[in-house]
Amino acid sequence: MINYTIGKEFPEELLGQADSPCISLYQPTHRHLPQNQQDPIRFRNLLKSLEESLAQKYHKKEIESLIDSFYALAEDRGFWNQTLDGLAILRSPKTFLVYNLQRPVPELAVVSDSFHIKPLIRIFQSADRYQVLCLTRKQIRLLEGNRDAIDEVELAPEVPETIKEALGEEFSDSHLNVGSYGGPGKGMFHGQGAKKDEIKGDTERFFRAIDKAIWEHHSRPSNLPLVLAALPEYHSLFRSVSRNSALLDTGVKINPDSLDLEEVRKHVWEAIEPRYLSRLSKLVGNYQSALDKGLASDRLEDAAQAAVQGQVSVMLVEAEKEVPGRLCRETGRIEKVDLQDPEADDLLDDLAEMVIQMKGEVVVVPKERMPSETGLAVSFRF
Repeated sequence: MINYTIGKEFPEELLGQADSPCISLYQPTHRHLPQNQQDPIRFRNLLKSLEESLAQKYHKKEIESLIDSFYALAEDRGFWNQTLDGLAILRSPKTFLVYNLQRPVPELAVVSDSFHIKPLIRIFQSADRYQVLCLTRKQIRLLEGNRDAIDEVELAPEVPETIKEALGEEFSDSHLNVGSYGGPGKGMFHGQGAKKDEIKGDTERFFRAIDKAIWEHHSRPSNLPLVLAALPEYHSLFRSVSRNSALLDTGVKINPDSLDLEEVRKHVWEAIEPRYLSRLSKLVGNYQSALDKGLASDRLEDAAQAAVQGQVSVMLVEAEKEVPGRLCRETGRIEKVDLQDPEADDLLDDLAEMVIQMKGEVVVVPKERMPSETGLAVSFRF
């Protein structure tokens, strides 16, 4: 049995760890046949380059202790039949963390003294990520997606999926009797008004319970914006009882059960894209303003010096760009070397890691929206 952990959140606890060698493997994968049949083959090819890199510094037994688990994963058919759009693996003597990703990532297999995390920053940053609460009067689903993909989220055990689970013995919708008022020919039926009130009461209590549970077990831990997808008549009621600060004003007013996942993604992205573009525009505008005041830079050397002193407030980093090299985490001195060097990594990645450790904000930005050509743009705290 392969002993690995499926990653669900950004691996902040691994930043700066000294448990080397740190192996980082990234690979695009496929959800369906026949494309996914090639994924294990490409995975094995990446393992060969890892072994070659490790052989430059480590003994055979050390290499085997790290690589054997990769080869065992390569033979796990169940794993390869459940992949999404990308794969990330972080491996060290004490860590074997595997991520199934909702967007493709460029192939990369690198050995260093720290993990290569820039692709994961992009995956887990909240710029274009969101969650969707698919709500009907009697049940819910939770989805998570980005501009490219969307998938169902396994609800925390504490989150009720149906109105009966949420209300238990208080659920009254199913046991009201209906009889007539005043005998034959009368237009009012005994219980109709009361039944309508009971249904509304049940629905409101259900929505309150869902709102509280989603906030506590999904919205607050993920820090992602929440989009409501429901029939128009349920939007106002849910919003009137909601205390979830992640809930966006913009929603999708349609029965979510009538749409497949891709249709839901399209509707949600139409609603959330303006927010995404507005946030990127604001970040770039803030950088340009700081640059005019001498409080920002796009030079690697400046960013490194500021990062080691904890003076970087916001770092914009280009999504696909790499700058091979070594960063001295004590002095901020940088040295550009080949990425295949076992002691080298991507300088942009190392700087991003350091900024996060120092409680700065890192946002991975598409090339076409970067305000610089160097691959980074940093704004300083002071």
